Amino acid sequence: MSDGPEAAPAWFCVRSQIKHEHIAAGHLRQLPGVDVFCPRVRFQRATRRGKVWFTEAMFPNYLFAHFALRELRVIQAAHGVAGVVHFGDYFSPVPDEVIADLRTRLDETDLKVFPDAVQPGDEVVIADGTFMGITAVVQRLLPAKDRVRVLLEFLGRPVEAEMAAASLVKTGVNPRLD
Repeated sequence: MSDGPEAAPAWFCVRSQIKHEHIAAGHLRQLPGVDVFCPRVRFQRATRRGKVWFTEAMFPNYLFAHFALRELRVIQAAHGVAGVVHFGDYFSPVPDEVIADLRTRLDETDLKVFPDAVQPGDEVVIADGTFMGITAVVQRLLPAKDRVRVLLEFLGRPVEAEMAAASLVKTGVNPRLD
């Protein structure tokens, strides 16, 4: 092969099949000479079953792979890969500094965990119990009991209620943007 730009390995943005980022990353990691970076986020969300932890790709349907362009066909043929991001015939490399900056924000497993600790003034959704699904504002933390006093609207008027901190989920938090 040539000693041109195709010979030098670089980071590229790889598009995965829908919800297959981890599968594509696993298959790409098995290829010799390919380094993979698939940043993920872990956060809690209110569901019908209560508060549940979710782990998702930081960039849905995308991950990064470090390889030489001469390996392009092998990369694109990997299970879970939909293609490598390109503009016409040009495959734009991602600068090393961008990958390094992203990695400094994650732990050693390429994961960013968003703790769900609430503070006074936070808007929350009650994830279980009688008031499940109702939005409230945290008024005061009661750490000795691991409980929180919240202000919620009930029957058209503001009401203070005390509940377990574990039954609350912050609203308005997008873990991919923090």
